[in-house]
Amino acid sequence: MSKRVAVIGAGISGIAAIKCCLDEGLQVTCFERSDRIGGLWAYREDRDGQGCVFKSTIINTSKEMTCYSDYPIPKEYPNYMHHSYIEKYFLSYVDHFDLKRHIQFRTEVQKVAQAADYDTTGRWQVTTKNRDSSECTTDLFDAVMICTGHHTTPHIPDFPGLKDFQGTVTHTHEYKTPYHLIDKRVVVIGIGNSGGDAAVELSRISSKVFLSTRTGAWIFNRVNLLGNPFDIVFTRRCIDALPLTLKNAITKRQMQINFDHSKYGMRPKHNPFQAHPLVSDDLPNRILSGTVTLKPNVARFTKTGVEFVDGTFEDDIDCVILATGYTFSFPFVDCPSFQVVKNDVSLYKYVFPTDLKHPTICTIGLVQPIGAIHPASELQCRWAARIFNGQARLPPRPEMEASVKKAKDDMSKRYIKSQRHTIQVDWIKYMDSIAVEIGVKPDLWKLFWSDPALALRCFFGPCLPYQYRLMGPGKWNGAKDAINTMWERVDAPLKTRLPAVREDRSGAAIILLWLGLAFLLIYLVILIVL
Repeated sequence: MSKRVAVIGAGISGIAAIKCCLDEGLQVTCFERSDRIGGLWAYREDRDGQGCVFKSTIINTSKEMTCYSDYPIPKEYPNYMHHSYIEKYFLSYVDHFDLKRHIQFRTEVQKVAQAADYDTTGRWQVTTKNRDSSECTTDLFDAVMICTGHHTTPHIPDFPGLKDFQGTVTHTHEYKTPYHLIDKRVVVIGIGNSGGDAAVELSRISSKVFLSTRTGAWIFNRVNLLGNPFDIVFTRRCIDALPLTLKNAITKRQMQINFDHSKYGMRPKHNPFQAHPLVSDDLPNRILSGTVTLKPNVARFTKTGVEFVDGTFEDDIDCVILATGYTFSFPFVDCPSFQVVKNDVSLYKYVFPTDLKHPTICTIGLVQPIGAIHPASELQCRWAARIFNGQARLPPRPEMEASVKKAKDDMSKRYIKSQRHTIQVDWIKYMDSIAVEIGVKPDLWKLFWSDPALALRCFFGPCLPYQYRLMGPGKWNGAKDAINTMWERVDAPLKTRLPAVREDRSGAAIILLWLGLAFLLIYLVILIVL
């Protein structure tokens, strides 16, 4: 009889977990506290105690880098999708793989604890509550996948005087639309993606928006070389192979060409890849037009205004919006292995506890990659499902603990300390590290001898999620074609008007080819010198 797996949450990670468990012959039941799939991306006017995106939110990663590895996003969808398109894609994914029948909606997980026979079976006891009938049910599962993410509890800083401020104070967790702030004076605190998006949106209807930041930020534009999405241009194995210092130098130079961060008061002390990217094509325009004014960190609040650390003061403030990040925890898990201290938890590759007798419980989607979360979560799910059915094994405990320590040390050395950072990882390196565990990392040298054109596309071209379906368990016969036809899907939604002059794509192809070759040459020179 196949093992039973409980999946908690039917968001980005949860629906992938259901599918991957079914692929491995496991029985799966998913518990979702709301009445919809999609998690944060299921926009709702009534949040029902659950976070969701703004009504205007557009994703920061392009569709080709965001899709699940065996289910391309339709070519007619825009490259940067509004949340409504993302939800449509999720619904299509669930329907295509017949996942919905495995989901129990309006069901909240109350407690997850080791079963009485855990030492011999590795089973878990899961208690759930039906939110409509209030009926509680307890059942036993062979394994548990926690897919609740890290945007759970808003972090509210304790600014001096904040409690006495007479205007409204809200967190971006509760922000949905800007219309209640027409002609108001607003202070947005925090320069992550939520803070940047809120400031830009409000600047079009509010009388004045002040954007407060402790550190500043490097701004990545969605539209990049030759009008292509920036992650398609930069998320490539040939670029990822370069030393971090060189990648930082190249990226800084390009972003400074777009606009001088120092002139705008935006330039931070840290390098571009020492913090989670701020993706915005609009923020520099709003600063240049004077509708957003950049300010340093807040020193204190008065009843009607805000004083900043540079001594400047803005009075008659109507609203403060806190874009100050989140804290995450697992309050329903009765297991010390999942204790979280200041957004830090000790898990092997941020998925499995290292100290349990049986590898039968894990978290999915807890990482914050510099790239799309969808394919990273999916790889975690594929790995976990093969662990659960015995097709893969975890390393010995000392090896896992050494890996956890090294990952923490590396993260503390590289990334700046910020509440908006939870668990930062490099997209390609992290996914490759998971792919190795289950034998699905593309072997480009081997591939080169059988299909050199495809191997070159995989190394010099974008690191598409389909690469992890070219070989090994879960191989998908459509992966090669999906890689070869990527540009058709990128271009399709743009073909809404025939140009007056026939386009010449050869120039674009040559530029991208030379870009890849230049990066490879630089890398080889560095290797020789060192």
